Amino acid sequence: MNTNIPDILQRGEGISVEFKTSFNDEVIETLCAFANTEGGIVYVGVNDDGKVADVTVGQESVQKWVNEIKNKTQNQIVPNVEVLEIEHKNVVVFCISENPVKPIAYKGRFYKRIKNSNHLMSVDEISNEHLRTVNSSWDFYIDPNHTLNDLSEQKIAKFANKIREKEFFNQINLTDTEILNKLELFRDGKITFASYLLFVNEYCPISDIQIGRFKSPTMIIDSISLNTDLISEVENTIAFIKKHLQVEYIITGEPQRIERFDYPLDAIREIVINMIVHRDYRDSSASIIKIYDNRIEFFNPGKLYGGLTVEDLLSGNYTSKSRNKLIAKAFKEIGTIERYGSGIMRVREICRDYGVIKPYFNEVFNGFQVILYSERTDKNENIENVPENVEKGTEKGTEKGTEKGTEKGTEKLSVNQQKIIENIKVNSTISIKELSEIVGIAESKIKANIAKLKSRGILERVGADKGGYWKISQNQKLTEQTQNISNNKRIAKQ
Repeated sequence: MNTNIPDILQRGEGISVEFKTSFNDEVIETLCAFANTEGGIVYVGVNDDGKVADVTVGQESVQKWVNEIKNKTQNQIVPNVEVLEIEHKNVVVFCISENPVKPIAYKGRFYKRIKNSNHLMSVDEISNEHLRTVNSSWDFYIDPNHTLNDLSEQKIAKFANKIREKEFFNQINLTDTEILNKLELFRDGKITFASYLLFVNEYCPISDIQIGRFKSPTMIIDSISLNTDLISEVENTIAFIKKHLQVEYIITGEPQRIERFDYPLDAIREIVINMIVHRDYRDSSASIIKIYDNRIEFFNPGKLYGGLTVEDLLSGNYTSKSRNKLIAKAFKEIGTIERYGSGIMRVREICRDYGVIKPYFNEVFNGFQVILYSERTDKNENIENVPENVEKGTEKGTEKGTEKGTEKGTEKLSVNQQKIIENIKVNSTISIKELSEIVGIAESKIKANIAKLKSRGILERVGADKGGYWKISQNQKLTEQTQNISNNKRIAKQ
């Protein structure tokens, strides 16, 4: 326990420190939240501003409080307790470590600590926390609804042969079943959720991917629905997307010309694989891919796993955690995944090297979204430096490159303006500060872009700054149609 109490009181409350003037149920709730996060200390007898308020401590008070904490938590927690005298007043200090078995409940409810407050955990967070505690994942469990008869022997044999080619096991003469047993895809003669998804014989209701080629948000010119095994879905998804990409042929003087697609195929493949491997298959929603003239939108059910944020992914400063451990391992062993946890960084590097602006990542609708853009960086710029400019929305990047006039004097929305519109569609009460953090540009530039959108009749503010909301006008539809017309005039030939 930290004995430098005055410094702690001066710093105030935080992710691992809480002040309470008296012992009550809120103390137990906070200890529960600490136990479910990284541990922490509750100082009873201290005001919110860090001033010592004194607390009455009887001969049996501390033991009574400890028993109350124990009886009101499941699994039961017992904190370390110490009574200190600070400024001639009593302060009771409750210290709890991160619990090895999580989550801990208080009166049947589960809390976690975020910054300086307790947050009620969702059902999904409770489930994920439990799976992490037992070092497991959903796909590891036995599928109670399906048997070996629901799997394809041909798909299993093809998978096992790839494993043998990789020489994953010392004994290459193992049978197909023995290989799957070693990978824990089969256990005790039964199939897991992972093996069902990987080798399902025919139709799979929980692996659906919906892909469409859009000319506008409401006009679809081609589409496909996939409900098969995950390994086949990777190739089928990529094949459909590739069919709708534009390609130009570059003559180099060599006997064979070079094909250049408007999007980097390696980035598309990386995104598709990550979608399929890391999707939350407990969610009834489908994975959705929308191909527009100037972008491809990928949406996957399930937010980032393990408490990760978009900022963590972009910084690269995180430890990879897999929602579906067996599925990820299976893809790794057949060589589909090269490295765990490097997908986002690889996609950004590929786009940078390809000379297109950086992709967009966001958590929306209880899922994760990636947007690839076909917009190329300024050819006069050093490609190594362009993505940073583009991401910040400087004149050398996105703003300058995408706000050129199109037909009939209608301006094309910049990428940053598109991001603003997309996020307002999701949350009409979103703040300037939140938009700045999501889009990745300064608040002043967010305000400047919003002013442009307002002047063009695309966006308006209804109500006051506080308590009001954003409204997207019908003019936005006309703008999107005009952008599509402009994009269709590209020189690239199919």
